[in-house]
Formats: sequence, structure tokens, C-alpha cells
Amino acid sequence: MTDPTPGVDARQGSSYWYEEDDSAVELLSALRRFRRADHEMRRRMSAGMDMNTTDLAALRFVIAHELADDPVTPLRLAKHLEISGASTSKLLDRLAASGHLERVPHPRDGRSRIVVATDHAHAQVRERLSGMHARMLETARTVPAPARRAATAFLLAMADQLETEAAPEELTHLRSEPAD
Repeated sequence: MTDPTPGVDARQGSSYWYEEDDSAVELLSALRRFRRADHEMRRRMSAGMDMNTTDLAALRFVIAHELADDPVTPLRLAKHLEISGASTSKLLDRLAASGHLERVPHPRDGRSRIVVATDHAHAQVRERLSGMHARMLETARTVPAPARRAATAFLLAMADQLETEAAPEELTHLRSEPAD
């Protein structure tokens, strides 16, 4: 049995967040299910590679920027992961010890160092992800070509919405009166 979609009351078919039941709510529910599945896949992938999800996110970031010939410094990685310099140093030590990343001199700035993925890391990522990526591409190709632009626009708009959503104001707490 699968978990019900958060925000949807399975008993009544109604929604916690939305009053009407329409295809837009179904679309948001499908997006939530995708996000949950993606999160769980990343958790399984990192466990299968004997690393935590932050380590895997670091590896993915470094590889993506290597492919774009855009070197990643430890500071840039820390900012991307939103972790401290000390945490980044520990992460890099772990990934260097496991043979996934190396610190090397910056190719254009001899004073700094960059982080690069090892051949071992590239091989592991390809081995574990190439089949899944091929199946994902196959699924994406089942979306009719004329609908792909709208689907892409929807996903990018949702990403923009989430990236620009302000943090909520701090919650106020009910205070009970002190006992006499």
C-alpha cells in the first residue's frame, strides 16, 4: 500500500490545502509524489554508494560542473550545500578517503584548489544511474511533443515559486498561565 499524498484527505477525497477538487490539484499531488520518489531514490542511491545524501549531492554538483568546465572550489561547494566550512572540510575528507573526490590545484588560479571527481566516482555514478536515466528519458519521450513545452514551463515555474518563497514568520507559541 502506498502512502497517501500529504495534503489530501483520502477518506473524503477532499484536500487539506485546496477547497476544490480539480485537475490542478491532481497535478500538484502528482508532483508531490514525484518529489517523494526522487527523495527516496537519492536516499537509496547514497546508501548503495555507502555515503550520506549530502555527500551524494556534493558528488553530483562537482560532476555536473566538471562537465560544464566550471571548477568547484570548496567554498563554492559549501555555499551550494548550505553547510559550514568545517562541515565541508569533513565531507571532502570523507569523499577523498572513499576515493570519490580529490582536491587539486585550480587550473587558472594557482593559489586556490578545486574539487574533482575521481575515475572511480564517475564509474560508480554511471554504473548506478545510467539505466535509470535511460528509463527516465524514455518516460519523458512518452509525453506528446506539443505538451513538453507546457510541462517544462510548469516545472520551471514551480521551481521558481519554491526558490523564491520567503521563510514564514516565526511561530508564536501559546503560553499557559503559570500555576499559583
